[in-house]
Amino acid sequence: MLEAADQIGGGTRTQELTLPGFRHDVCSAIHPLARASPAFRDLGIELDWVEPPAACAHPFDDGVAVTLEADTASQLGADARAYERLIAPFARGVRQVLGGKLPVAALPRALSALRPARALAVSAFGGERARGFFAGHAAHSALPLEQRPTAAFGVLLAALGHVVGWPFPRGGSQAIADALVHRLTELGGVVRTSAAVDELPRADLVLADVMPRELLRIARLPASYGNALRRYRYAPGAFKVDWALDAPIPWTADACRRAATVHIGGTLGEIAESERDNDSPRPFVLLAQQSLFDSTRTPAGKHTAWAYCHVPNGSTADRTDDLEAQVERFAPGFQDVIAARHVRTPPEAEADNRNAVGGDVNGGVMDLPQLLFRPTPRAIPYRTPLRGVYLCSAATPPGGGVHGMSGWLAAKLALRDAAG
Repeated sequence: MLEAADQIGGGTRTQELTLPGFRHDVCSAIHPLARASPAFRDLGIELDWVEPPAACAHPFDDGVAVTLEADTASQLGADARAYERLIAPFARGVRQVLGGKLPVAALPRALSALRPARALAVSAFGGERARGFFAGHAAHSALPLEQRPTAAFGVLLAALGHVVGWPFPRGGSQAIADALVHRLTELGGVVRTSAAVDELPRADLVLADVMPRELLRIARLPASYGNALRRYRYAPGAFKVDWALDAPIPWTADACRRAATVHIGGTLGEIAESERDNDSPRPFVLLAQQSLFDSTRTPAGKHTAWAYCHVPNGSTADRTDDLEAQVERFAPGFQDVIAARHVRTPPEAEADNRNAVGGDVNGGVMDLPQLLFRPTPRAIPYRTPLRGVYLCSAATPPGGGVHGMSGWLAAKLALRDAAG
């Protein structure tokens, strides 16, 4: 395995970005998909998972927060039954998948979720609390909430929260990469870091965990396939801030202290505006505060937090003030506990990792056409026209996220092709 960086992991690295002893996740931080991944189970990957009492929290301006846990429905008042009707079938489907079954009966319901999140939230819920809570989940799609299939992101993430939670590995996301490397070396594999690739390696099989833009750079491809890859669309970038903190974030809503993930954006309308206009002065913010539940992240008595908002792809704008103002809105006094910060713009993210094109951490737009046909409309998306060369990045199904499925599926295909 060839890794261009001097540290293995890509989007699952952990580093001291602010002060000595403060360990921050460089990119991914919370891992419900990894916990549920058939690929990781098949490989026998074992991790020390940290499971907060609540999967996530969503604070509102009245000082109350809704949390994703067993009693979520009861927190939604008149929308309790509607929430259960929406999420319960998807939670059953997730349990069936984890049990090795294909939830065929759930497919019609799954297809119904390929709707715009805003439309589903308005039709399903009457109250702002349920609508805003659902919008926070759907906004992980990095798409305007008026687009398909943003509702699917919302129901899937909520269902995962009810079934496996939103855990994270003790010590940082680096533990996922380290566990995979350990398994690879057990099987006789070799990892080489600081090994930049400028042309395809000469081998019987090559699995390329790269974006279409990078494959175009390192490979000589047939014109039609190359032109199709050039049409691949990238998602908004992530403007990210890591903080070293002298104390926990002083949330107004105590419930926020029960979760490692906090969705900061208030109402459905406000979140939808932020995702429609990535220059919005009140951005939707995804925040992680793992040190509340994992003391290995910081020196004694200290804390870390990690947060990002969506910005235009490749944006160089400094959104620190806007992002911190959103946290301060729901946690007055937050800025008083900041000891140090580390800021990463989209161009800096791409310079650190070529797969983060323009700061896109989702591996490309995941609207309905590109979710179903990524990276190009081909019957078998992992095969390239080059013999023995397979694409296995987040630009292939099932798309972005720390789940290992793209590489797992591509590797299985490559082995079948080689044997056939």
